[in-house]
Amino acid sequence: MRLRFETDEGWGGRATLGLIVLQADETIEPELRAYTARNGVVLYHSRIPSGLDVTPESLAQMEAEIPGSVGLLPAHLGFDVIGYGCTSGATIIGAKNVARAIHSVKPAAATTDPLTAVKAALGALGAKKIGFVTPYIADVSAAMRQNLEASGFEVAGFGSFEQSEERTVARIDAGSVRRAILDVGAEAPCDAVFISCTNLRTQELIADTEATLGKPVIASNQALAWHMLRLAEIHDTPTGFGRLFGCPL
Repeated sequence: MRLRFETDEGWGGRATLGLIVLQADETIEPELRAYTARNGVVLYHSRIPSGLDVTPESLAQMEAEIPGSVGLLPAHLGFDVIGYGCTSGATIIGAKNVARAIHSVKPAAATTDPLTAVKAALGALGAKKIGFVTPYIADVSAAMRQNLEASGFEVAGFGSFEQSEERTVARIDAGSVRRAILDVGAEAPCDAVFISCTNLRTQELIADTEATLGKPVIASNQALAWHMLRLAEIHDTPTGFGRLFGCPL
């Protein structure tokens, strides 16, 4: 028996999002899934080869791999936004180069990355003076700090776990991350605290640490999800994800 069928618009009636995930990342997929779980919004992932250690050299090598990763997303879909999921990688490669690589395969999609998203988030919150937390080795943290300062932000307080191994970063426990946010946030007067890295588990800490500090807390995955949704014209304001999700772009 040949069965009859009809078709509809499929998933993503409101927005279709694509995400490039580092091969070594264990955290961004479950966190982005939670942040973007809106009616009519669908998120597709593609992996990209990445080093087991985060160094300027391993991060730079990803630029050549971005088009291939984008090419593995469903070819027939019109993506509203495609995000490259690496804060440190975007710092070393450069946001314009990331966008160029994505557009070589999907020219119609809007693009973003965590560092671009964080700058937009800080702007939306009116934050200029920030506390800055990273898990990175000194060279990577310094490059990101220079990038933020060149964009007009002042780093008032800073702390790092100084780890290069992705597996270790993904296993830094919630208590350690929470303490880092609070310690750096209290180190010097600041408008907000930014905790960098898509492989750090931060989602469940944002609301609590904001309440304790009395100021916004921005994390790489949170900012990336917010920016992707806003670029896709999704203006929902879910609670529990921090002050940022109450902001327009």
